[in-house]
Amino acid sequence: MFARITFLAAMLCAFSALAQQPTFIVKPYLQDAEPNSIVIKWETSANEESIVEWGETAKLGQKTTGKAEGVNFTESRLHEVKLTGLKRLTTYYYRVQTGKLKSDIYQFKTPPFAKDNKSFNMVSMSDMQIDSNQPDKFLEVVNDGILAYMKKQYGGEVPDNLALVMIPGDLVSRGSEYTHWNDHFFRPAQQLFAQVPVYPVLGNHEDNSLFYFKYFTLPENGTPAYAEHWWYKDYGNTRIIGLDSNDKYRDMGAQKSWLRRLLNETAKNDDIDFVFAQLHHPHKSELWIPGETDFTGEVVKMLEDFSTKTGKPSVHMFGHTHGYSRGQSRDHKHLWINVASAGGAIDNWGEFEGRDYAEFSRSDDDYGFVMVEVDANEENPSFTVKRISRGNLANPKDNVLTDSVTVFKMNALPNAPRITYPVNESVDITGLTVKASQFESQMVNAFHAASNWQISTTPDFKTSIVDSWKQFENWYYNENRQAGDDLTDELIMRRLYPGTTYYVRVRYRDQHLNWSDWSEVVEFRTKD
Repeated sequence: MFARITFLAAMLCAFSALAQQPTFIVKPYLQDAEPNSIVIKWETSANEESIVEWGETAKLGQKTTGKAEGVNFTESRLHEVKLTGLKRLTTYYYRVQTGKLKSDIYQFKTPPFAKDNKSFNMVSMSDMQIDSNQPDKFLEVVNDGILAYMKKQYGGEVPDNLALVMIPGDLVSRGSEYTHWNDHFFRPAQQLFAQVPVYPVLGNHEDNSLFYFKYFTLPENGTPAYAEHWWYKDYGNTRIIGLDSNDKYRDMGAQKSWLRRLLNETAKNDDIDFVFAQLHHPHKSELWIPGETDFTGEVVKMLEDFSTKTGKPSVHMFGHTHGYSRGQSRDHKHLWINVASAGGAIDNWGEFEGRDYAEFSRSDDDYGFVMVEVDANEENPSFTVKRISRGNLANPKDNVLTDSVTVFKMNALPNAPRITYPVNESVDITGLTVKASQFESQMVNAFHAASNWQISTTPDFKTSIVDSWKQFENWYYNENRQAGDDLTDELIMRRLYPGTTYYVRVRYRDQHLNWSDWSEVVEFRTKD
């Protein structure tokens, strides 16, 4: 009897010890990388111990401890360790340890300084909140999409070819639900986030929840009272700005004032060539008009003014509408990129109220992600934005390049066009087609990407009665509405006044957002 009791007691102790052994809830992921430091986080079912073993080889050799805190009202602990004293542009190996629990060994690579003039790549994707009809779509976008694309396109290890991941909101379907964070976000992306730091901003589905602020360690360089709602991160020659476009925070003067000050400082910073802003809500949306917000329009205006004043091109990336869009400001070197959907149910054409906006050259109801390749060429740095599509249910795709645009910092203007008709002629008041010369540029491989026609009753064009701006392509509702238009002529749709003198001019743009000078102003007159 005594032996049985002793055996049972030993078994209970063993089971108790096993019960106390921690397991991973969230496996390791990277945050807030700097040339000389990085933050590593993970979550376990129990235990406060937070250790990262690391080194420049898989033998590791160094050890750094950190802190742990509660996440939910359970025994689970979120661990955070900051590695310091690192060397820039260096590959490191690491694994995390809590008690007897150890992770696999992963790699990361530290960022460069701006002075290093190093090219790099980044990914932007959004709206991966789970769709119950396709619950594994985000897993597919990460593994069959991003990781497979990286291996095929660049080869080698992921950290050598990918610097960071940007996510403009809607990471989970309900931010206040604890289980959504690992089940729907961290677990599907584990192999990516363990090797490359991730930088999100809040979407409406995050619910401004405490979990978001616990799970992410973002730069604390925004307004102190609203830490991690808005921030910026520099990587090489590029400044990434995170903003909060949700109801409560988009109306705050503090965020707009902070952004103005930051852009003023960025204008004076010779190390920064490009600015990428990310926020959740669109200013304009061709697939879903109800998702639009005026706040994003104010941000766009600030970025446009910044780019024109400084000559530093800018981009704003957004989501909320579940599909891809690429647009551009008319008078500024500024791109508009909707990087969705990485998992959320697509906003299919015709499902919601949409509109064909002049700014957008392409909109697609598809899944996918956006690759950004930054070329730090000292003579003329540039970046290329690529849409890598996974298609949709009706037309699945396997990492197909469906759109691409390259923007250079330095201008290489196309030649100014020449009006060829009408030139000092008398024309009818209806059915007028104005014409100009062919596109010419000294830049290799530049082509005619847009035209801007203006007609006025005064030679100074202060009161234009026609101001037509068209792109070489306009993919809307699966149709290129600009097919067959070479942009060298324009049918004037409005009726002109009889017996009136008019003035016409035109300018051409290449695919890199460079406008030519205006053509010489030509005068013509309508018949009585």
